[in-house]
Amino acid sequence: MSALERRSPAAGASASRIEPVQEVQPRQTRVIRVEIASRTIFSLVLVIVGLWVSIRLLPVVLVLVMALMIVGTLGPAVRWLEQRGVRRDMGIALVFTILFAVTVLIFALTIPELISQVRNLVNMEPALRERLAEWFASFPLTSNLANTMRNAQYDALITSSSASLLNFFTLVVESVAYAVGAIFLALYMMLDRDRLRGALFAVVPRTHHIRLSRILIHLQTIVGGYIRGQAITSALMALFMFALLTACGIPNALAISVFGGLADVLPYIGIFLTMAPAVVAALPFGTTITLVVLVLMLAYEEFESRVLVPMVYGRELRLPSSVILFSLIAGATLFGIIGALLALPVAATIMMLIDKLRVELPGETEQAVDTEMRKRDEHSEREYERRTKGMPAEEASAIAVEMSGTRKKAEDESMA
Repeated sequence: MSALERRSPAAGASASRIEPVQEVQPRQTRVIRVEIASRTIFSLVLVIVGLWVSIRLLPVVLVLVMALMIVGTLGPAVRWLEQRGVRRDMGIALVFTILFAVTVLIFALTIPELISQVRNLVNMEPALRERLAEWFASFPLTSNLANTMRNAQYDALITSSSASLLNFFTLVVESVAYAVGAIFLALYMMLDRDRLRGALFAVVPRTHHIRLSRILIHLQTIVGGYIRGQAITSALMALFMFALLTACGIPNALAISVFGGLADVLPYIGIFLTMAPAVVAALPFGTTITLVVLVLMLAYEEFESRVLVPMVYGRELRLPSSVILFSLIAGATLFGIIGALLALPVAATIMMLIDKLRVELPGETEQAVDTEMRKRDEHSEREYERRTKGMPAEEASAIAVEMSGTRKKAEDESMA
């Protein structure tokens, strides 16, 4: 038997076996369903409608914000008078009368001289421009700027400015009207404080009254501190510039100082708007006077940012630099100069709301201090509910403000 014939039957069967063909199953499509709750849709619609209404009523919102700033600024003075036995309505009348009298006195003493000095600066503009061009021509890197300044023509600028003069005048009249409206609204809010506060507390659940009162107290501190801080720093800047320019014998010191005090309101860019007119006005008096003005202005700016601002503004408005820069860019982009002025108190208010409402940010873990604060809040809320059970909202709001004020005073003393 040959080797071929001796092949085992198992081997033959294995060789002739045919593997079955597997059938390819059709690929199933995965369907993902996204369901949005009706409550979420309703909340989103409310937010969109609220933003649309706020944009449409932006002047009204700005008047309300200005009124709240006035209330926050003058509130401490009224409370100080109340603590010394003066009735609240008499204290409000006294504070507004003093403020009005001081404002009229300042304008009466400064506006005529200011107009005269501004007129002198306009007449001196060609000579100042020529001096500045000669100073630029003395350096190779800035020699091209000298020719540009000498050949500057203002005809086109004056023509375009006269075309928009009516619009500017209308804007000024509207701004004055809004400012007067904000003053009267602030006066009404201060006179009818208890009723307005009671109405606000009536629409908020009683379990949140303590938290609401703490927010109102901190909001008043932020707004009032910002306005008072701006007024103090701007006034000190104007006084320093007036003393410096007068000591150096530079004319029109009052006009330059008033402009510098107003420009000091703007963070970051205010330093350039403040220093530039003073340095340019000092150029005709020689290099020594110019360097003295420049160095002393830089030294005062450093003193203001390092010492004066933290001391005047207090803890409530000490924001991180990144928050300040982002707030200024966003405010200026959305609402121009007014947005830049309101950017810092708005940013401080948002950070305060995140803290007081205990909003949990992504990646943030609760610290021991936060846990202790939350327990104290819960204890205060229970105590408040016990003390104000069955009490009208207006009377209950006064107790909530008193409890929150006592607690804030204790916290400030512990952190001092």
